Amino acid sequence: MNAHLIETVRQFTDTKKVVLVIGDVMLDRYLIGNVNRISPEAPVPVVLLNRSEARAGGAANVAANLSGLGLSAQIIGCIAHDDAGHTLKRLMNEAGIDTSHLMISDSRPTVAKTRVMSGNQQIVRIDEESTSAFSQQEADMLLKQVNQALHQKPAMVILSDYAKGLLNTEVCQAIITLCKQLRIPVIADPKGRDYSKYHGASALTPNKKETAEACGVPLHETETLLQAAKQLKDHLALNFLAVTRGEEGISFIDDTHIEHIPATAKQVYDVSGAGDTVIATLAAGLVHNLNPHDALQLANIAAGIVVGKVGTVPVSQAELLKTLISEDGQSQVDKICDRAQLISLVKDWRDQGQKIVFTNGCFDLLHAGHVTYLEAAKKTGDKLILGLNTDRSVSALKGPTRPVVHEGDRARVLAALASVDAVILFDEDTPLALIDLVRPDVIVKGDDYTEDQVVGGKEVKSWGGSVKLIPLVQGRSTSNIIKKLGT
Repeated sequence: MNAHLIETVRQFTDTKKVVLVIGDVMLDRYLIGNVNRISPEAPVPVVLLNRSEARAGGAANVAANLSGLGLSAQIIGCIAHDDAGHTLKRLMNEAGIDTSHLMISDSRPTVAKTRVMSGNQQIVRIDEESTSAFSQQEADMLLKQVNQALHQKPAMVILSDYAKGLLNTEVCQAIITLCKQLRIPVIADPKGRDYSKYHGASALTPNKKETAEACGVPLHETETLLQAAKQLKDHLALNFLAVTRGEEGISFIDDTHIEHIPATAKQVYDVSGAGDTVIATLAAGLVHNLNPHDALQLANIAAGIVVGKVGTVPVSQAELLKTLISEDGQSQVDKICDRAQLISLVKDWRDQGQKIVFTNGCFDLLHAGHVTYLEAAKKTGDKLILGLNTDRSVSALKGPTRPVVHEGDRARVLAALASVDAVILFDEDTPLALIDLVRPDVIVKGDDYTEDQVVGGKEVKSWGGSVKLIPLVQGRSTSNIIKKLGT
C-alpha cells in the first residue's frame, strides 16, 4: 500500500536535500472578522475585525512547504525595502528558508495580497504590485543570484511562476539551459498562455484552467483537454506533465500513457496554495528517488491536507506521515508520540487554530468510566493529548502489583479511541514538564480533584487557559475490576 511512501517521507528530514525555488514571492495578509450588518453608507458588508495574520505566499509558500516537509529550501525572488518585504523575509527565515539569494528592488514594491475574511468566507482581496516589466538590469541581477545558487548544486530547481514578471522568457530559458549543463532537474508551476518559455524543463504542473488556456481547448471537455496536454508535453520536450484538476485529482501524462490519480481531500475549505503544495511535494518525492507517478500520488495526498485548511498554509512532514499511515490502516499507532513528534503535532494544530486539551493518568485496565471521561474531555476543545504514566511511575503511585497492563499495550488501546488525538508516555512523578512543553488551552481532571489540586492548573491559567473537572462514572474503577477478578 503506502509503505514505500511512508518510508520516503520519513527520509525527508534525514537527508535534508536542497531544493532551490525561483519565482514570484509574495506576502499573503488576512484580515479576519465577522459580518453582522450592512453598512448604512453603501450596500457593503461591515466586517468587525477579530485578528490579522501574515503568511508567506507564492513562491515563498512553495519553499515553506519544502521546509515543512523537512527538506532544505533556498529561495530566489524579488522583494523591496518596505514593510511587506521585511515581514515576508522574516516569515521565510522563521520557516527555515535560506533567503541569502533574495533580490532587493528599489523600483517596485513587494507583491502583497490582502484578503478580508468573514469566518472562512473571503469578502474582498486587495493586491499591491507593480505592473511594469522587469528591466534588463533587474534580470541580470536575478541571473547573477541564480548562477551563484546553482553552483552550490541543489538537488532540484522549482520555477514558481505567478505572472508577476520575474520569470520572463529570457530568464526561464537561461535557468533551464544552465540547469541542463549542471544536470539539475527543473520543474515549473506555469502561468500565462504561452508555455514556450518552459521548453526543455523536466515537468510542468498546470491546473485544469491553465492547461485549457495554454492548449486553446474547452475547459470541460476532459478527454480533449488531456490529449491536447499530451501534445503540449511533446512540443515542450518535457519528461512528463501533471494536470492538477482540483476535486477531480491529478492527471499524469508521460511518453507512454495518461493516468488519473483521484483526489483525497475529505472536506475542502480553501484551495489557496494547493498548487504550491503539489509542486513542493512532487519535488520532494522526486529528489528522494520516487518515480513521477508515486511522487504525484504523494503530492495529491499533501494537497488533500492543505485544502482542508483556511488560507495559505504549508503541509508538514508530520501531517503527511499521519495521513499516509492512516490510509494504510495504522492511524491508531501513529497517535503514540515521542516528545519531538508531539511538539510538531501541537505546532500544526495551533497553526490550524485548534484548541488543545491535556489530561493524564494511568488508565490501567481500560473500562467504561475511562472511555466516558475521555469523551467528555475531548468535548472541551478540539485536540486531546493524553499523558500516560509509564509502568515505573504507575508502580510508584499504585504499588508493586500495578500496572496490570504493560505501558505499550495501554498506549495502544488508548490510541484506538476516537476521542484521543495523541498519547505520550511520561516517567516523571507528575506531568508538569509535559504540560509546560505542550502549553495546552485546557487541562482536564476528574471531579474527585479540586482545581487547586490539579497539577499544572496554575501554569495553564497563567497563559490564559482553563481547568475543567469532569464528573466520574460512579462504581467504575480498575481497583474494583481487580477485586472481582480475585474473587
